[in-house]
Amino acid sequence: MARLLPVLIISIGFVSCGVKDADIQTAITEKAATTPELAGINASVDKGVVTLTGEFKDGASKTAAEEAVKSIKGVKSVVDNASIAPPPPPVVINPDDQLSKSVADAAKGFSGVSTSVTDGVVTLTGTIKRSELPRLMKAINTLKPKKIDNKLTIK
Repeated sequence: MARLLPVLIISIGFVSCGVKDADIQTAITEKAATTPELAGINASVDKGVVTLTGEFKDGASKTAAEEAVKSIKGVKSVVDNASIAPPPPPVVINPDDQLSKSVADAAKGFSGVSTSVTDGVVTLTGTIKRSELPRLMKAINTLKPKKIDNKLTIK
């Protein structure tokens, strides 16, 4: 019995040695390199419990990141203190009547260019010098149309 006691103590010691927090942290860092959902998220480990902080781009990314972390050996649980980024603001498209007037004003200085607006789409027709085209396109883009249909002929 006295001979078995040291063997028993060593065996219990090996069984009770689980995965260390530092090993889990290293595994999370490695997984983050191949898991885009973990980009920009911070993870801390304490006694096998992983706490996530930061901001996810959407709910699907948040769920995927949690699952990725849970799959790491030694992780007992995941505490998710991260938030989800708010959606981007909607694109504002000027109404046709206002847009038509603004487009006509923007195109005034370009002889040979005709404009029309339908459902937020600006159509450019006629002819223009290559050197003037970037300036015209920039002026029209600042008016925030839905789309610019460029049918201009370059001289």
